[in-house]
Amino acid sequence: MPDLTLLLELLAFLVVIGAFAGVLAGLLGVGGGIVLVPAFFFTFQTLGYDGPQTMQVCLATSLATIIVTSLRSVIGHNRKGAVDWEILKGWAPGIVVGAIVGVLAASALKSSTLQAIFGGLALVIGGYMLLGKTSWRIADRMPDGGRQYLYSPFVGFLSVLMGIGGGSFGVPLMNLHNVPIHRSVATAAGFGVLIAVPSAVGFLMLTIEPGSRPPYTLGAVNLPGFLVVIAMTLLTAPLGVKIAHAMNPAPLKRLFGAFLILVALNMLRKALMG
Repeated sequence: MPDLTLLLELLAFLVVIGAFAGVLAGLLGVGGGIVLVPAFFFTFQTLGYDGPQTMQVCLATSLATIIVTSLRSVIGHNRKGAVDWEILKGWAPGIVVGAIVGVLAASALKSSTLQAIFGGLALVIGGYMLLGKTSWRIADRMPDGGRQYLYSPFVGFLSVLMGIGGGSFGVPLMNLHNVPIHRSVATAAGFGVLIAVPSAVGFLMLTIEPGSRPPYTLGAVNLPGFLVVIAMTLLTAPLGVKIAHAMNPAPLKRLFGAFLILVALNMLRKALMG
């Protein structure tokens, strides 16, 4: 039985994390994972769980929450006819395969290596959010045929190594291939389901050593983290949506891109120190 004070501290951290992630998701349309993974890492490390598998717990818990949030998002977007099911069906097999390979790779890597990977990829995503323009295009249509099966596993693989859903890679990818932004966001939510379900199941089968395992962790998924964050994001995401409709979210998105770059640099610093 964990110490009650420790459990209360964990729950307090998780309430704040979930509330913040929910507002950002509603305000900017960013997936929770890009915020949750570094926030989980800071929380678990602060509470004394800083072992060689701490990042696996952060990734797994983030991906478990994405199952719920992505499903909810897909259902909502589908009611408005925004999901491109042709893209989703064509890319699904490769994304699932990439996600499974991602779990196998993440399970074998040290926490410090995963921190470095997260930091490096978050720098790229943050740079795109800060400097990217919706008018940028590299092609008039999404890759199909052989290129589709070449690209799609990388979306699943890289997303699992960061503990994120489909939005951070899927939305820019589709936008650069001339898919309208609202359709990109809706379809990327489907990517999130395809990434999160097999990866979360895989991480549930992973054995985590005690120094990396916060209280009530099943496999690599921390159950308080999963339950509290889901509850808080459901409560606070509508607030983010309301703020987004009341003001222009574009400058805030660039500000978040700059913030994400700082988070990425801090994660890289910790990886090098570890």
